[in-house]
Amino acid sequence: MNEVIVRDGTWTFDGELVRIVPGQDRQVHHLRQALGELTVPLLAIAGVAYEPGRKGGRLRLRLRDGADPFLQVTGGKLAENADPYRLAVDRDTTGAAEYLVDEIRQALMLEQVPPGTCDHYLLPGPAVPLTATAGDGTASFDGKQIHIEWTEWAEDVKKSAGTRQITLDDITGVEWVPIVGWTNGFLRFRVSGASSLLPKHDPNCITWGMRREGGTTSLLAAAVVARLPHPASPSVAVPRSEQPSNAASGAEENDHDAVLRRLRELGDLHREGVLTDAEFASAKQALLRKL
Repeated sequence: MNEVIVRDGTWTFDGELVRIVPGQDRQVHHLRQALGELTVPLLAIAGVAYEPGRKGGRLRLRLRDGADPFLQVTGGKLAENADPYRLAVDRDTTGAAEYLVDEIRQALMLEQVPPGTCDHYLLPGPAVPLTATAGDGTASFDGKQIHIEWTEWAEDVKKSAGTRQITLDDITGVEWVPIVGWTNGFLRFRVSGASSLLPKHDPNCITWGMRREGGTTSLLAAAVVARLPHPASPSVAVPRSEQPSNAASGAEENDHDAVLRRLRELGDLHREGVLTDAEFASAKQALLRKL
């Protein structure tokens, strides 16, 4: 088992899972502490890197698109210190961090984890029930229904709509946006048949003007998204009669097109830092011998 323990948190890899535990120091972002411990299966990982700095460095874990409902909601919108898949490493722990990266990369290569988008979530999302308070309202989610109550700062149009009850069956999407410049952040539940309104007027939306990440609104959004159909899941199942036989599948894997596809995948993994130069060269030569 490989482990990196620093004040910012602890990362552990046992060959199959990366366990991420945020630190309890007051400098650790509150959102990471609220999210709590994460268990990331190897199949969900797209890449890992250690980035050296002047006083230490940073571990970064990159997940496959669609693997985590929390990243489905917040991807690219969080401040760096709020990202649960980044760990600040001090100078004394550099060696352990680099070794952890090497072990994860080797496991990814041996297991041949596909680099593409997942068609189902590989992480469960935050546990429910959950409650998040924003500037103009409080939203609660029990796993089946969202309950929204308005504060005194809500616009009259929201107050006149009264308390909201939204079931999962009514939701077509979830939109979470942090504060950007002078624009308020918001959490919106897209409901079928609803009109498109500004966030401050939309009765299916709570907004905030303080705290860039909006407290725990992103956790509640991720909990809802985790229980909705995955955006990349097949919409229509292929009839069994139209599925290729095992023999046909095996033949396809041995043809030139299959080898060329695998070469492209290896090239992507090499560019992303998942494979070292030596690992990429060895795997490429093994594939070229099949041509």
